[in-house]
Amino acid sequence: MTDPRDEALTPKAIVAYLDRYIVGQDKAKRAVAIALRNRIRRRRLPEEMAREIAPKNILMVGPTGVGKTEIARRLSQLVHAPFIKVEATKFTEVGYVGRDVESMIRDLVERSVQMVKQRRIEEVREEAVSRAKERILDALIPPRKVQEKVSDFMHLFSGQPPKQEAVPTEEDERAERQRLSTRERLRQMLDDGKLEGREIEIEISESAQVGIPVMGAPGMEEMGINLGEMLSGIFPKKKKRKTVTVEVARKMLEAEEAEKLVDHDAAAQEALEKAQQDGIVFIDELDKVASAGSGHSGPDVSREGVQRDLLPIVEGCTVNTRYGPVRTDHILFIAAGAFHKMKPSDLVPELQGRLPLRVELNPLSEEDLARILVEPEHSLLDQYKALLSTEDVVLTFTDEAISEIASLAARMNRETEDIGARRLHTMMENLLEDIQFDASELSGQEANVDGPLVRQRLERLVADTDVRKYLL
Repeated sequence: MTDPRDEALTPKAIVAYLDRYIVGQDKAKRAVAIALRNRIRRRRLPEEMAREIAPKNILMVGPTGVGKTEIARRLSQLVHAPFIKVEATKFTEVGYVGRDVESMIRDLVERSVQMVKQRRIEEVREEAVSRAKERILDALIPPRKVQEKVSDFMHLFSGQPPKQEAVPTEEDERAERQRLSTRERLRQMLDDGKLEGREIEIEISESAQVGIPVMGAPGMEEMGINLGEMLSGIFPKKKKRKTVTVEVARKMLEAEEAEKLVDHDAAAQEALEKAQQDGIVFIDELDKVASAGSGHSGPDVSREGVQRDLLPIVEGCTVNTRYGPVRTDHILFIAAGAFHKMKPSDLVPELQGRLPLRVELNPLSEEDLARILVEPEHSLLDQYKALLSTEDVVLTFTDEAISEIASLAARMNRETEDIGARRLHTMMENLLEDIQFDASELSGQEANVDGPLVRQRLERLVADTDVRKYLL
């Protein structure tokens, strides 16, 4: 069955969505848009054909701070797909073996499980709210059956046989009607929020904790060995009574009831399938594990080892997780790196072949930096305006100020290390340092940032070579 949302995810619509958050980089946006649309197309094919069509993994090449990670992250948000970002350097550390390469797939599955469980909890939210309300009312005025059970227990404890079930008298019926009437009044007060501060005693479940550490080979902790879960049948959940306000009790009981209503086994299986079919893994800093030629030794050996460990994962293999085995054949891998010292051709040929689409991302120009300040949703200038508005300070920027900030940022990127759009964060913090420090005293006033102020605050920093050593 075709998902109605898929119809709207045309390549043009995907690029338009990415344009709202990322300035420029049209080639990269088109590449990921086509890769995403091909996933949708594959789902419409017969199963036998669909199995043969593998995703065309992408290698993004470009300096830091130009939008590589942001493109992949926004893409995953658009399609609500499981997404993780890993750094290739995590898998090789000086002095000891880094993380198991397969751990990236286990992390992806964990993310997928969280997403599916959260969605399923939202689906049963209404029922959970209703059940939690009944439990709060039971705490406020216990039902008759509970009172009778307490009475029977007291008889048993005293050695006397429990009372035989008697025919309710008129007085019993009158008491029951009164109890139900009181319960309905309390229900109405609960709905109106009049009992939020009232304290009640509730009983909640507590999972048994088995604090036994597991020692083993590297990567064993990634397998999800959890003794608490393994021994849950031997150590059942404990009940704990707590005295809390109705407001706190509602949140705790709603969460507990939602957990009971969710079929966790079915959620785990759905999450496995979602990770296999829709998962996106973003591997950053891939150039840091590239080797310049084959005549080197030392760290380069480790780097090439990481690349060869990545090969089966990217090509397609089975990875065991705590929820079951996962095939990586149809997971989309997007790799990225600056490649300013190395070249993509320095990667082992097999890995290059598994990243068939190569996209060059352009360094950010002065015009791009100016657009980044104002155009994206929740842009950098909008963020600072929102922060200072909490102190009742109206922050404004002239067009000249925006141009000057972009110009100085571009100059620093040219003359020192090029860190792309991240340079703007440094510039803005230095520019607005005094305004942010004195904001509480400027309450109710307007703080205007113009060209002369930008030059006064930032030109000295840009020109001073000694300061540049410490300023990113």
